[in-house]
Amino acid sequence: MLRLLHTADVHLGARHADLGDRAATQRERQFAAFVATVDLALAEKVDLVLIAGDLFDSNVQPRRSVERAAAQLKRLVDARIRIVIAPGTHDVFDRSSIYRAYDLPALAGAVGSDLVTVLDPDHPEVFLRSLDVVVHGRCFPTKRAPHSPLLDLDVSTDDRATWHVGLLHAALAIEGRTDGDDVVITSAEIEASHLDYLALGHWHSTSKGRAGKTTYAYSGAPEPVALDQDRAGNVLLVTLDAAEGKAETRKRIVVEERKVGRTRFERLQLDAATVGSQPSLVAKLADRADPDLMLDVELIGIRPDELDVHVDEIETELADRFLKLRVRDRATSPLPEGPVASPDTVLGAFVRDLEAQIAELEASDDDAGAGELRDALRLGRLLLSGAELTL
Repeated sequence: MLRLLHTADVHLGARHADLGDRAATQRERQFAAFVATVDLALAEKVDLVLIAGDLFDSNVQPRRSVERAAAQLKRLVDARIRIVIAPGTHDVFDRSSIYRAYDLPALAGAVGSDLVTVLDPDHPEVFLRSLDVVVHGRCFPTKRAPHSPLLDLDVSTDDRATWHVGLLHAALAIEGRTDGDDVVITSAEIEASHLDYLALGHWHSTSKGRAGKTTYAYSGAPEPVALDQDRAGNVLLVTLDAAEGKAETRKRIVVEERKVGRTRFERLQLDAATVGSQPSLVAKLADRADPDLMLDVELIGIRPDELDVHVDEIETELADRFLKLRVRDRATSPLPEGPVASPDTVLGAFVRDLEAQIAELEASDDDAGAGELRDALRLGRLLLSGAELTL
């Protein structure tokens, strides 16, 4: 039996420009999650820790930050827990790689041993004889891969070890969504690899799957690094168990999620018709105040004429109550009742033109612009219909 801890996308040293004066706090949260990951590995007495890319947020980090990370790796080294690290797309193994600038195994006290391995283009795998496992992790000297890292990988005839584990930083191909990703693999390639387990990084939300006989998983980021990562905050404990049968060895892979991050993420949709007023909305959101919470609020439905909401004012007023608060107004202003005027009239042409512009803005996710035009459409229809308005 082999026990692994799988993590990825730690992004130590991330700048977090969107968090303003809270950026330093979030960097400390990310480091704390890394410490908690090491704590868990030690408590569970795992055999091997896998880091599937983007341990660092960039290749430009001060030496003290690298040494701080190495000190945590040394805790594992001292416990004789082996570590294999794959470069990612943020800490890519190019000419300026942080792994070229710093000898991470040496900083972690693993000189002359196999306790810490950093995979690189010239060393895409490591055979850990004492653990009876080969870790395969092809990477490239450029951020954008020239081809899939699983190209032509088939371990079915490799009898060096009982276990064959993949370690990659890559996107699983999804038609129309991953065409622009730097490193892409397919389910068919995973199946053809015949790996026992494929530890993936790049997607910050935890997910698991199976392709053929290969179990694969994204551990997700141990601490969220953006507002929309609602399945982040975890690492994975993986148990690989083999039992000898009459005909062949039967293998069983068990993947368990473990929480290590503090940050929580929550999406909240509110019907604008039930909000009442901006002060009442502020009070409703204040009831959810939590310094560990990233709250993403969305106003939907039909907005009453009397409701006047300014999302920037709400975000500013409640900024110190949450780790991060985002409020988006996607409610639709009501249109006057009655039949739509003929397109040959001024009113009909006005309505048709603005409706087309609103559709374009919504298609490009410009919610603010679309909202302004909806208000303009409502007011314009009222004015061109002869209604008297009090502004």
